[in-house]
Amino acid sequence: MNNEILYILLPDYAAHEIVYLSQAIASDEYALKENPKYINKVVAPTMEPVKSIGGFRTLPDYSFETMPDDYAALVLIGGFGWTTPVAGQVVPIVRKAIESGKVVGAICNGASFMAKCGFLNTVRHTGNGLEQLKLWGGDNYTNPDGYIHAQAVCDKNIVTANGSAPLEFAKELLLLLENDTPERIEMFYQFYKQGFCTLFPAQSE
Repeated sequence: MNNEILYILLPDYAAHEIVYLSQAIASDEYALKENPKYINKVVAPTMEPVKSIGGFRTLPDYSFETMPDDYAALVLIGGFGWTTPVAGQVVPIVRKAIESGKVVGAICNGASFMAKCGFLNTVRHTGNGLEQLKLWGGDNYTNPDGYIHAQAVCDKNIVTANGSAPLEFAKELLLLLENDTPERIEMFYQFYKQGFCTLFPAQSE
């Protein structure tokens, strides 16, 4: 199996939602990993740089046309692009990933897009609130009972999260991908959740 994790970035993507996961994949607390289990790759509609909400431009590794069929996980990063026509090009990509049993992650509007396409109808899930999932999903969203009011939810190889939960999103995907031991993943999570000063208080002399 290809060990690449593919991050789908649409124009005006939410850059903060990719940070924790991609960093934990590529590095530990000391430095870049010499032999990481997975490799981060960016997929965008074309090979042109894709702009974040904040104005940063990211150069894709693949376009929708050149992305590989074999990979470890597909991650839909949120942002405003999911409300535009270009998002429709992602539908067959996600459908194929789910049918192939790939790990799929979707955060913020990426999760709402999943509801819109009916991809959350057989799994427990979360997102930017049940009302938004219903609004986006319309008649295609038939699983409101599967909604869980939580920061992030993992079920059947699908991880969903709301836009305020990039850290919880990362934790669930890291566990599902077995990127490290559960203990080290929990240490990573607590470090960024609680803060350096909380975990490592100053020692009095």
